[in-house]
Amino acid sequence: MKTRSRQWIAPLTGTGFIVLAIVAIVVGGQPKDAKHPAREIVQWYIDNKDAVSVSAFIGMAGVVLLIFFGAHLRRVLRAADDDGEILSLIAFLGVAIVGVGLAIDTTIQIAINATADDISPVGVQALQALYDNDFVPIALGVILFLVATGLSVIRTGVLPKWLGWVMLALVVLAFTPIGFVSALGSALLVLVLSIMLTLRTRTPSTVVTG
Repeated sequence: MKTRSRQWIAPLTGTGFIVLAIVAIVVGGQPKDAKHPAREIVQWYIDNKDAVSVSAFIGMAGVVLLIFFGAHLRRVLRAADDDGEILSLIAFLGVAIVGVGLAIDTTIQIAINATADDISPVGVQALQALYDNDFVPIALGVILFLVATGLSVIRTGVLPKWLGWVMLALVVLAFTPIGFVSALGSALLVLVLSIMLTLRTRTPSTVVTG
């Protein structure tokens, strides 16, 4: 009889990450940055305390899915190239570093949210300044992910090679004043890769019974 492989669930985690990330942003809203008066920042967190807490929970669930997606992508890249162990490993490490960066980002926001009405407004503003500028680990992870995955795709053709060139182009953009485009492009690539890999594995398999 014919059964449908469940291997498609693993690559679908990439899509799940994007969906949860969007939901977390919508639910949590955009806090006032550190350039605003300290008391305005404090009041924003007091007014949105529950929303920020829910957003943090959803966001961390998304990060879990991202790590699973990274592990699946590494398996795909490694299987396509016996000599590509290093590239597949760096690609996964890039995803993992992004996950750690997002966890740090969330930790800082949770700290602000939990203490906004307990510490001085200036202290909240200082934490907000840190939150506004803690992008370095995320940027590092994105660059590693793009370089390693892009080179692996171009080298092996395991995925359309134009994707690999797009990834390398985004790496160049990461070092320009519009570097944020690289992060947005990477998120879109995760969605594209997730859909491609899901469709690839979403095929019936035949089981022969005696």
